[in-house]
Amino acid sequence: MRIAIDASRTTVAHLTGTEHYALRLIQSLIIANDQRDTPYQLKLYFRDTPPADLFPSSAYTEFCIIPFARAWTHLRFAQEIWKTRPDVTFVPAHTLPFIFPGRSIVTVHDLGYKYFPEAHPTRQRLYLDLTTRYSQARATFILADSQATADDLTTFYGTSPSKIQVIYPGVDAQPLLDTMQDIATIRTKYNLPERYFLFIGTLQPRKNIQRIVQAFAQWQHQYDNQDTAFVLAGGKGWLFDEAWLADVKNIRLTGYIDESDKSTLLQGAVALVFPTLYEGFGFPVIEAMHCGTPVIASTTSSLPELVGNAGLMVNPEDVSAIVDAMQRYHTQDDLREKMIQAGYQQAQIFTWDKTAHDTMAVFDKIENML
Repeated sequence: MRIAIDASRTTVAHLTGTEHYALRLIQSLIIANDQRDTPYQLKLYFRDTPPADLFPSSAYTEFCIIPFARAWTHLRFAQEIWKTRPDVTFVPAHTLPFIFPGRSIVTVHDLGYKYFPEAHPTRQRLYLDLTTRYSQARATFILADSQATADDLTTFYGTSPSKIQVIYPGVDAQPLLDTMQDIATIRTKYNLPERYFLFIGTLQPRKNIQRIVQAFAQWQHQYDNQDTAFVLAGGKGWLFDEAWLADVKNIRLTGYIDESDKSTLLQGAVALVFPTLYEGFGFPVIEAMHCGTPVIASTTSSLPELVGNAGLMVNPEDVSAIVDAMQRYHTQDDLREKMIQAGYQQAQIFTWDKTAHDTMAVFDKIENML
């Protein structure tokens, strides 16, 4: 069976969640495919030439670079699919071409724009709605990052549950440090005290930044602590408001952080504070678990699925609940240790090898339909 894969998102300069998913899944699919008794023929399509070492070498994988300035998916990629007529087209990011032949698989990561339409520029929101509505109808199968996303597809678009496959993304294990020297170096780099809470993600309304900062300010005042910082690690997103930070002491904004810094920042934190309003899949909570960093997360969307019993769960709209969870981690070493150990176990569920093999099983379903 010949499979065409949209790999265009794997070559962008800064990988966000969707781009990272596409890269790591395709890398893992190549390996999983080579291990099959009868491998499929994979053809990866790019807008830009990928670095030579970005993907494993394989006799069953072919690259096709088709540069194009605008509407690459709907024009240039679609044109190539019409010419080559693969047995299945796989797009790991929401948007199938509008017109193309054959069977298809698409990954839908989240429907956050339905819950928080104001958090997206109007044009972007309308495009997301149009393309996701079309893609879920056109696809033979849909991969959903979580059961929460699967339920949202059925709720908002009437998608049949029978065509949705819930396949969790993998999360790379973060390297653990042998000494505290690297943590001290990171603290110096970002001007951090010895103790700090941490948030990782784009600073935008659906990440609940305003309430998180309010909770930290209340925690500082309530427990008379001016020695602990709060680190907001991520770029400022659409509708970021400087007023969220007004008059709050000990806030550190790092901007976009390098992947090489992430695990060290996590390992040095008292806890990851991640009570966001909506997540299709919250990568930072699993990354924190890999690093031995306890987690505070929301009781909403996909986060209960991911965290299980390995973190403190709070109502994201209840500032006092966030304050209480922060204080528990700050003072209760036995609780921290319990959650750290539970987190190590929980994180083992989410591997790219499993994601790739589960995705291969969906390819097999289509092969059986041919």
